[in-house]
Amino acid sequence: MDRNIHTVDDVLRLLDGLFAPEADRWTADGAAWWDDFYADRSRAVPFFAAKPDENLVEYLERDLLGPGRALDLGCGPGRNALHLASRGFEVDAVDLSPAALAWAEERAGAAAARVRFLPGDAFALADGGALRGPYDLIYDSGCFHHLPPHRRISYLALLDRSLAPGGHFALTCFASGAMGSELDDADFYRQSRLHGGLAYTPASLRRIFGDLTEVELRRMHDESPGSACFGEPFLWTALFRRDARP
Repeated sequence: MDRNIHTVDDVLRLLDGLFAPEADRWTADGAAWWDDFYADRSRAVPFFAAKPDENLVEYLERDLLGPGRALDLGCGPGRNALHLASRGFEVDAVDLSPAALAWAEERAGAAAARVRFLPGDAFALADGGALRGPYDLIYDSGCFHHLPPHRRISYLALLDRSLAPGGHFALTCFASGAMGSELDDADFYRQSRLHGGLAYTPASLRRIFGDLTEVELRRMHDESPGSACFGEPFLWTALFRRDARP
């Protein structure tokens, strides 16, 4: 007889276990899936190219973000982390996949960029003290939409703990009607699947991140293959600011 549910973390881990193992894209157990995904670097995957997100480039060009300490969640091969480092940020970059981080470190070495790459689950890294917050910018390009609904609690807790007063949180995620599953939250548990990722509406993003001040929320621009930036219109881009506290 198992009666070991005592804390919120116990509940979260219990809910993690309701999903089929092959659905896991968010815990350390999901690293092997991502390693397979990144194994063939020649695949025609748009975000394999060493290009920063167009919205991130625009934020910097518009001086919406200033140099400081940045955390890149789900950094993959490091394209946004390296761009932030080139713009004077002190960057920590996290990913589950050792294969992705090995690629990112090669790119950083070639560019003589200083980025601190951290392998593992961002929630566990935050709990273990490996993240050197608070951060002036937390950037997430494609991580949030792979989380099951209950892990939004963990995500918001990470933001609350790690985002500096006056700091910014920027996000790209699947846009409803264009990419991702539009099932109700409860249906993901009934089916034990995440169906490749969750779609979000602007209203749902504003509700989830309602404790932050919205700066901008729009579709990502569609960038051509020859562009210096990555951009796909099936994604939302959002920039939020945490209010400065006295």
